[in-house]
Amino acid sequence: SFAYFTVKDRLPQILTKAIDTLHRHKNEFFEEHGEKGVEAEKRAISFLSKLRNELQTDKPVTPLEDELADAALWNQHLDYQRHLAEGNGEPSWFQSPWLFVECYMYRRIQAALAQNPPIDSFDIFKEGKAQNFFESQEAVIALCTYFQELLKNIKDLDEKQLQGELFKLLQVSLWGNKCDLSFSAGEGTSQESNPLQCLEDLVPYILVNDMEQLWSLLINAKKRRTDKCKVRVDIILDNAGFELVSDLVLADFLLSSELADQVHFHGKSIPWYVSDTTKSDFNWTVKQLQSANHMWMSRCGINWEGNLKKGTWVYQDHMFWTLPHDYSSMAEVAPDLYADLQKSNLLLFKGDLNYRKLTGDRKWEHTVPFHQALSKFHPAPLCSLRTLKSDTQVGLKPGQSEQIQASEPEWMISGKYGIVQFDAAL
Repeated sequence: SFAYFTVKDRLPQILTKAIDTLHRHKNEFFEEHGEKGVEAEKRAISFLSKLRNELQTDKPVTPLEDELADAALWNQHLDYQRHLAEGNGEPSWFQSPWLFVECYMYRRIQAALAQNPPIDSFDIFKEGKAQNFFESQEAVIALCTYFQELLKNIKDLDEKQLQGELFKLLQVSLWGNKCDLSFSAGEGTSQESNPLQCLEDLVPYILVNDMEQLWSLLINAKKRRTDKCKVRVDIILDNAGFELVSDLVLADFLLSSELADQVHFHGKSIPWYVSDTTKSDFNWTVKQLQSANHMWMSRCGINWEGNLKKGTWVYQDHMFWTLPHDYSSMAEVAPDLYADLQKSNLLLFKGDLNYRKLTGDRKWEHTVPFHQALSKFHPAPLCSLRTLKSDTQVGLKPGQSEQIQASEPEWMISGKYGIVQFDAAL
């Protein structure tokens, strides 16, 4: 399966890159922290080399030994995996669910740094995320320019025009999800061309397109809203770099068009899946735009900083997003987060990992309804915006997957196809 090739080939590549990154920063660690920094770097590299060896030789997955806040929850989940194995030995790298071992690897990378101060706050994936942002400059400029021009007459748009603009920006946010560094094992995947130019050509590749349902939910909420009853949209973020910029533009559009009064962004509390957005990435991106020497990029950055100060944008992270659990167990494992999401009018889940966690990463029949695959995870109406980069997909029409499979055997993992898949949560 695709899971096997990921664990066998891609994960060791990611670990090798992480080790190489630490090597390259050795002088910087020495300059900042003296010998202590170099010693910490050596220990972290030794930890990651051992991890790579365990993975490549299919050793058992061992309990976490660090003192981080989520260690007990991870070790409980490992016990659960042992229970699933039903006496067939310890869960190992190639004999465990893909989602579990992949998340576990990123958590162990975090432990390698967290246990080795003074380099414990170093983000091993930061360079790749920054590079993706800088290599996507032309696309970022094109998007910011388009958006700032749109803002000039947004109040004059009728409903049909507003709907058209929403659909456009949803699609930019959807296809922005192709820029995923964990999928390419950290190799460049930047958005180099104008993202608005090819939207028409890409429509046939959206296998499930529920944008109409999103529109009716938002426009009806807007008509019903009162001073007491504000419209809140939550975006559960995926990648930093160009994808994050496309999400921020979409969020600003929702506020500017009064389709939402407040947008909550949910990011990761630790570096995750190579290119996932952390608070530091989020703030860095807004600052980069603010200080850009391009007028419309800078205008976006200044406005977005303003949204954060006013509280119409809220960034938050929660430990749950970097646990191995799928979302059907959120109400039990993280009841505070589940209760918070219940306050939202719409949850937008970005990207492949979120989709895998929404559907439990199971090998569903492709025609199983999305609502059923969510396994009782229904805090609020939700929508997945995702390009397909793993072999889990539900909610397709009968015969739809067979038809694509006949000409494109790799359709589920190529990132060529996307979905905008909605569940009303009733």
